[in-house]
Amino acid sequence: MSIYSEIRPEVLQLSELSLKSSAIDPELYQKYDVKRGLRDLNGKGVLTGLTNISEIVSSKMVDGKSVPCEGELYYRGYNVEDLIRRQPKDDNFGFERTAYLLLFGDLPEESSFREFCELLSFYRTLPTSFVRDIIMKAPSSDMMNTLARSVLTLYSYDEAAEDISVPNVLRQCIQLIALFPLLSVYGYQAYRHYHDGQSLFIHQPDPKLSTAENILRILRPDCQYTALEAKVLDIALMLHADHGGGNNSTFTTHVVTSSGTDTYSAIAAALGSLKGPKHGGANIKVVRMFEEIKREVKDWNDDGEITAYLQKLLSKEAFDKAGLIYGIGHAVYSISDPRAKIMARFVEGLSKEKGRTEEFQLYSNVERLAVKLITEKRKIYKGVSANVDFYSGFIYSMLDLPMELYTPIFAISRIAGWSAHRIEELVGGGKIIRPAYMAVQPHRSLEE
Repeated sequence: MSIYSEIRPEVLQLSELSLKSSAIDPELYQKYDVKRGLRDLNGKGVLTGLTNISEIVSSKMVDGKSVPCEGELYYRGYNVEDLIRRQPKDDNFGFERTAYLLLFGDLPEESSFREFCELLSFYRTLPTSFVRDIIMKAPSSDMMNTLARSVLTLYSYDEAAEDISVPNVLRQCIQLIALFPLLSVYGYQAYRHYHDGQSLFIHQPDPKLSTAENILRILRPDCQYTALEAKVLDIALMLHADHGGGNNSTFTTHVVTSSGTDTYSAIAAALGSLKGPKHGGANIKVVRMFEEIKREVKDWNDDGEITAYLQKLLSKEAFDKAGLIYGIGHAVYSISDPRAKIMARFVEGLSKEKGRTEEFQLYSNVERLAVKLITEKRKIYKGVSANVDFYSGFIYSMLDLPMELYTPIFAISRIAGWSAHRIEELVGGGKIIRPAYMAVQPHRSLEE
């Protein structure tokens, strides 16, 4: 074992002290009315800022009372459902239109949109020898770390890296939106080549293609993909581009931006947040859970057999024994997650093209039964429903995307929202975000 990986016995002993000194009595949070995780006991988020960019609707006021409703997601005041519905059937540039909307506040005219796409194509070029000198050196098994390292390294190539004026930050953000697909896919190609002994493919992006199309083009050895594959991936990118201002990685963007730091540092911090399995890595948990379901449940259409396995999940007897059915439930949405509803429509069509309709039916059965079981077994202050992660991993597997790229695909999309929120913080912030923590350690004296 490498010295950089070895936990020496002395460290194990010290960790016991660290565990003991770090533990805080959970009852103190209620005693002092501290909003742990910036959330009330009923799960409602504590307001920490204002935004024009994105809005989540999960309840509505009826006769003076807050009542759960079908979930809605808005970008700059537009319902995402409407944005996707108006997308031309043979057009896979929905993500680019969404990025424009998030950055500039309104949908583009055709001429402005062409200019924006040309700008993205212009910036979709890495510095000379960047792939050889950076991406192919010490490739990581985790593509999010590779992506973060690449972002921080781009700082060294930017002569105006520290300039946080809006025009310069906008230039940096557009560049990162353009480059994230290359940094992610090339990082994966380097890793599978050096660690798995696979052939190395470094395809150049096509300036005429959309972000979704270029992801599939540079990933696949033959650069080929179907129209439906590109459409479904484009829709997935649209749905992940932003999600209110209070999700962990976007809040991280606001917090780090408020310190006055450079764009590369702020985005690298957001990537570190998104990497976490409680945030961007959740869809991987869903896929792995379903791999076990497919092994353990013999009849995928037997409600009784599926329910029995789901009960084992909730009882911490199956999968990772965490007591969770991954992909079911959301911190904000109750009756429905609009992103999951939209994805479900496209999943069915893609499953037919891929010959995986039986697997899609299993997902549908688990969704229906899990919601019912959780509602019966656990006291839920609000409704429970499938979230976006429930179907996104299945979609990515049908697109033949490697699991190592599931979270980077999320980042390729969410960089659009992060960019908009970074600019919003620079324009409307001014003060560093500095929350208060209450110290509960009693004072002690060194005197005997």
